[in-house]
Amino acid sequence: MANPVKPVAILQTLGSRLRILLLHNYYLHAGGEDMVFADDANMLEENGHTVFRHTVHNDVVHGMSSLTVAGKTLWNAESYQTIYQLVRRDNIDIVHAHNTFPLLSPAVYSAARRAGAAVVQTLHNYRFACANALLYRNDAPCEKCVGKLVPWPAVVHSCYRDSRAGSAVLTGMLATHRVLGTYQESVDAYICLTEFAREIFIRAGLPRQKLFIRGNMVHPDPGAAAPLSTAELPAAPAVFVGRLGPEKGLPTLLEAWDILARSSNPMPLKIIGDGPLIDLVRAAAAKNPAVQYLGRQNSEQVYAHLAAAAVLAFPSVVYEGLPKTILEAFAKGTPVVASARGSAQSLVTPGQTGLHFKPQDAADLAAKISWCRQHPHELAAMRPRARQEYLNNFTMPTSYARLMEIYAHARGRNPMKRDRVVRRQSQPNA
Repeated sequence: MANPVKPVAILQTLGSRLRILLLHNYYLHAGGEDMVFADDANMLEENGHTVFRHTVHNDVVHGMSSLTVAGKTLWNAESYQTIYQLVRRDNIDIVHAHNTFPLLSPAVYSAARRAGAAVVQTLHNYRFACANALLYRNDAPCEKCVGKLVPWPAVVHSCYRDSRAGSAVLTGMLATHRVLGTYQESVDAYICLTEFAREIFIRAGLPRQKLFIRGNMVHPDPGAAAPLSTAELPAAPAVFVGRLGPEKGLPTLLEAWDILARSSNPMPLKIIGDGPLIDLVRAAAAKNPAVQYLGRQNSEQVYAHLAAAAVLAFPSVVYEGLPKTILEAFAKGTPVVASARGSAQSLVTPGQTGLHFKPQDAADLAAKISWCRQHPHELAAMRPRARQEYLNNFTMPTSYARLMEIYAHARGRNPMKRDRVVRRQSQPNA
């Protein structure tokens, strides 16, 4: 794991309990970042830390002029004052931001450090390197802005919500704070979800020594699935779970099963989810008896389908952050057949926890699925390895331990915070 760190003396000096302010700017539509924000807060409280939450929501943007939103995106003076006062009032040790865009703004970093807190930012997406946060344009990965001080291609291509004006505001924010050194100096530690993402952010200009890897957790542990025998595996289905969108590789997935349908006994495919390509999926299910569309399912149902599956099919064409579906499959002990792109490529070890196929190559995906069906002994051996991958990296205890290491590193880098700690300890009643 890149940048391994050990808990340092500063945590031992303070004891194991910290006062932590978590920051989050909710988007208009709920997503995975919201869940991680809530999970981290609960985990920290369960481990005895005092957690404060400060959140804003993008629904208030509708009442603002575009000029006001642009100004707040670049530097929100109100957020600066609020965070500065909260850190001072509540004697905060760590300010941990999950999302600051657009309303909290980078002002919160400077406010927190000036008030004496260490600053940590989780990089849930690629916003620090890309205006649309996905590194994806025209149905393909795009890295044109990575490494540019002023990410002007985003404006040319209207990458943020198909708006040239909106893209200009966002790229202006990125360029301004790069020039000012905000991202280099005002954040003590960044949390990347995978090694792949860390390398992207290094190329984008974030300090290598401040970038640490900590994956999301799956909690509570759903428990390993009952073992599928080598006799049962050939009849077990593949499962797709996720948004039914083109970026998730649905066209490639369905084309692969068209290819498989030409064989005498193709592996069944169950598709779970909802989204803009729902009609395409329904048409495929009506045409191909090996394809079954199950619609939306709750977590318990998803886990049951994963437990009974031979593999999880993960054909995404974008650079995913850290796909929770893959982590959930590993938690159940289900191998993953994933496109060799982005974090999915680094998460899945071929021959150990699953297989890779060439991105957007339906024939290669079909070949890998056929291999799984024809090699039940090898597939059975992958199941305990997938489960062990979850136990090693994505449980609450491992996630918590890693977060404490990163917090310790962040506090050790912040001399203002160290001075404040000494002053606090010198006052018995503080």
